[in-house]
Amino acid sequence: MDDEREVGVGPWPGGPDAWPRVPGSDGAANPRAPLDPRYDPELLADGDRRNVVDAYRYWTVEAIVADLDTRRHAFHVAIENWAHDLNIGSVVRTANAFLAAEVHIVGRRRWNRRGAMVTDRYQHIRHHPEVADLVAWAATAGPGGGPLPLLGIDNTEGSVPLEGYPLPEACVLVLGQEGAGLSPDAVAACDDVLHIRQFGSTRSLNAGAAAAIAMHTWVVRHADMG
Repeated sequence: MDDEREVGVGPWPGGPDAWPRVPGSDGAANPRAPLDPRYDPELLADGDRRNVVDAYRYWTVEAIVADLDTRRHAFHVAIENWAHDLNIGSVVRTANAFLAAEVHIVGRRRWNRRGAMVTDRYQHIRHHPEVADLVAWAATAGPGGGPLPLLGIDNTEGSVPLEGYPLPEACVLVLGQEGAGLSPDAVAACDDVLHIRQFGSTRSLNAGAAAAIAMHTWVVRHADMG
């Protein structure tokens, strides 16, 4: 049986006369007042089929990003991209879900955006040509202009378990590309390298899955769950 469920919502109920307006001095909306600038007239007229939470229905991309920027979390995610890693899109999508401050692409600038499912429009992304550029940026990107610790996520020799590790609130979670893992330069640049405990026969986790676990571990420790 075909899945015919509609995604999103249709046009704003009541037509243009009912569109959200800038409140007047009395706090009430006036049908002749300017449109609330957070809203997109085309979405109000045609419907909003995007994959966004209900609170952002009909909002412009710019308004959504501005609102997210008021409450982004203090952790960043970096992923190496030396061979066009197809997992980067998934990492970006997960970073958006967990409200990461930024995603950093280290290596090749171009990456496959299909897996991001358009979430790259709402997520700040920064490019660094080499690991050294990420290190130089992190040296002054922390609170008060101090350093941000770089924490690798990989099961390299000498790594320590992610579970139980005292993740700092402000940090960069650094992931290697699929298969190869973290490069030697990245391992050398990290303050610590953390591994995720596994119990089956596979040697490693998919890079996108590892990123999701690491981000959720940060969220459980630091995010406001209220």
